[in-house]
Amino acid sequence: MRAGWWCSPRSLISPRASTIPRSTSAADDILVLQNAGPHAPECMPESGYLPIPKKLAQRGVKDMIRVSDARMSGTAFGTIVLHVTPDSASGGPLGLVRNGDRIRLSVKERRIDLLVDEAELKRRAAAAPPPQARPERGYARLYAQEILGADEGCDFAFLRPPAVAV
Repeated sequence: MRAGWWCSPRSLISPRASTIPRSTSAADDILVLQNAGPHAPECMPESGYLPIPKKLAQRGVKDMIRVSDARMSGTAFGTIVLHVTPDSASGGPLGLVRNGDRIRLSVKERRIDLLVDEAELKRRAAAAPPPQARPERGYARLYAQEILGADEGCDFAFLRPPAVAV
């Protein structure tokens, strides 16, 4: 495999992920925005649109793969993967991405894989800061306790119809 992108109709592999600072990003990097999903303290803000870094845009780069657990309203130009679930704040693999990691994206298979050794991922997960304490009362507590992941619509769990016994 050559340096830079390896492409086939089925998948793309980046030589490395870039999670800030953007000043060091290369055109063949995947930009990653973490901790912007429904379980993050910011409660899934509309921050999923990651612009092409200025230094790359000035060189004519028109598209980069951008990945986030955030949401975005409207449309944007380019390749953007949003609503990654489980989100970073829930302990999903997106939260374990570090600069230089390799990521494989397969649109056909609807997969995104972090190509990092399992032992390293376990080390990163163990070193991660503990989750924030849940609020004790009010809407913030209700939200933290009941919000579902993006794959389930970011709805409140108590709004789901009860399971029907078969």
